[in-house]
Amino acid sequence: MIDLSNLKLITGRDPILMKPAEKFDFNNPPCDPWDLAEAMVKIMIDNNGMGLSACQVGLPYAVFAMIGEPNHVMFNPRLVDVSNETITLEEGCLSFPGVLAPIARARHIKIRFTGPDGQTTTKKFTGMSARVVQHEMDHLNGVLFFNHLPRFKREQIFKKAAKGKINVKSQNDSFFAPLELAANELDRQRKVSRQG
Repeated sequence: MIDLSNLKLITGRDPILMKPAEKFDFNNPPCDPWDLAEAMVKIMIDNNGMGLSACQVGLPYAVFAMIGEPNHVMFNPRLVDVSNETITLEEGCLSFPGVLAPIARARHIKIRFTGPDGQTTTKKFTGMSARVVQHEMDHLNGVLFFNHLPRFKREQIFKKAAKGKINVKSQNDSFFAPLELAANELDRQRKVSRQG
């Protein structure tokens, strides 16, 4: 069983952020799903997040938490409907503090997921909740929110966010580099992982 007591938020260029997630196996769970749900919600709230994917705490599973009334923790989620109507808003990510980008997202979505109790359900979300679901689903597919933008637009955003230098850490090392270099490294690692 995985020790959930040492989970920490991953920031920067860690390769786990660019890998598609593995299905969480309820028949042979790597950890107690209730404990995982509780740990993820705590980390999300402690970091003032609206959502948090398992990859952002170093776990390769298709699980994400989302703020709400009540908070949701979705295991093995799958989008089953996405509206054609979109809204563009500035979006950020706990794993890339200080980076904001205008991202177009569907206004309404419907998602099928399993809760920590093992029960599968389908829910509709609209507006900001729908945006959070789509952002977290991107994480589960190894896609970072700024990858939705053309490269030149990303570089503008990184330059604006950087205004100097930012400390970008991975689980294996840390380095001090301009943010746009970190983004280029993410692109490179993602291409390599797709080829492999």
